[in-house]
Amino acid sequence: MTGQPRQAIFITGAASGMGRETALLFAGKGWFVGATDVNLDGLKTLEQVLGSENCWIRKLDVTSKPDFETALADFCGKSGGRLDLMFNNAGIGESGWFEDVPYDAAMRVVQINFVGALNGAYAALPWLRQTPNSLLFTTSSSSATYGMPRIAVYAATKHAVKGLTEALSVEWQRHGVRVADILPGLIDTAILRSTPNRTGDMPRPTEEQFYANAPKKGMFRLMPASSVAECVWKAYHGNRLHWYVPAEIAWIDRIKGFAPMFIRAQILKLFPALSARKP
Repeated sequence: MTGQPRQAIFITGAASGMGRETALLFAGKGWFVGATDVNLDGLKTLEQVLGSENCWIRKLDVTSKPDFETALADFCGKSGGRLDLMFNNAGIGESGWFEDVPYDAAMRVVQINFVGALNGAYAALPWLRQTPNSLLFTTSSSSATYGMPRIAVYAATKHAVKGLTEALSVEWQRHGVRVADILPGLIDTAILRSTPNRTGDMPRPTEEQFYANAPKKGMFRLMPASSVAECVWKAYHGNRLHWYVPAEIAWIDRIKGFAPMFIRAQILKLFPALSARKP
């Protein structure tokens, strides 16, 4: 596949959820897909669906800059040197009161969610620079609009991603590279159900309970992972800096600018179980 003329996207965290849906969508649009994850079994099932002629898979530890650089060099060798869209999507979560989350677990969140995004930016830039109209796109979170209780470190990493995106969107204009991010709300993915609760006061719901209790309306309604994939497609063909799923989440950012205490009060009202211990 050397000299592959198709547009090319490189995705981290592609074995499941938002990354997998993005791989499926872009492959369906005729793009050549680079799919990476620590879950090699998940990548292999994705390859079976897409066909080896349409994708390239590899196990990748995003916390390792050398591994990231090698992976991108290998992929771009297959794509004819093209990297139209770098999708920094890999991420993990930890929940619970700040003091209950073990330090090592919190640092793992920082390493994957933020250092992983930094490694992706460093490794991708040489390839993005040589591809016209290229885009560095990173998964942030609705928790980067206002820090959410019980996911403090996760929210901090997503704020960091958002800040990096804003800075690089200015800096990389001189390279002809676009930079943007996505801030999803409640998305139906494995991370939503598998994130450890280190405080232990909220038993993990069954699958039936999860879907029965998930919000059906409002900005924090449960959205399918495919809604994020569709937004990634729009982002490549658009020119916004921050993309929100659903779009109403943008209002948190807008209102917070002049009324941060109002937003704080609204979060306490929306999530009372997250803001106070039960006696």
